[in-house]
Amino acid sequence: MLVFETIRRRRSISKMSERRPTRAQIERMLEAATHAPNHHRVEPWKFIIFSGAARQELGEAMAQALALRLGQGKDEKTRALIEKERQKPLRAPVVIVVAAEAPQRPEVRAIENIEAVAAAVQNMLLTAEEQGLATMWRTGEAAYDPQVKAWLGLAPEDEIVAFLYVGYPALSPPARIPTDYRNKTRWQGDLE
Repeated sequence: MLVFETIRRRRSISKMSERRPTRAQIERMLEAATHAPNHHRVEPWKFIIFSGAARQELGEAMAQALALRLGQGKDEKTRALIEKERQKPLRAPVVIVVAAEAPQRPEVRAIENIEAVAAAVQNMLLTAEEQGLATMWRTGEAAYDPQVKAWLGLAPEDEIVAFLYVGYPALSPPARIPTDYRNKTRWQGDLE
């Protein structure tokens, strides 16, 4: 499949079956990530893979962090929000947390590391599509929560760029027709 066709076919899939991707499939996605462009060749990506019962542990850490943010409220609405947070990692058989390392050298800017990791995530999404896998890229408040970062072993200055849900589709990909690029493009110069 041509890269352009893979890009056009790729969609976020929110419903996944229980069928788990193989370790080899996940490793192929990780290798693709490492080929992303990155400023100063710092390779700022970090990957933490959750499958099986480890997803429940991630969900519990996310729920505890949310409970702290909400002030440990005991009302029904608060309990429902916390339970929903706890269940999020169970939406897919594999969850990959993808983080950008904080700059370690003065010439490296934080935004450049985040941009490089976002490119790495896109490589992962395209490689998953090529392998027939379903993916969904999420962030949300948990991605910015210091307690979640600490639980994951990340530094406070590191940035979680994606909670990448990976599995097999349980439904057909939704149709998507993006806004035509011509509506968002301005040409300068004489390119023909």
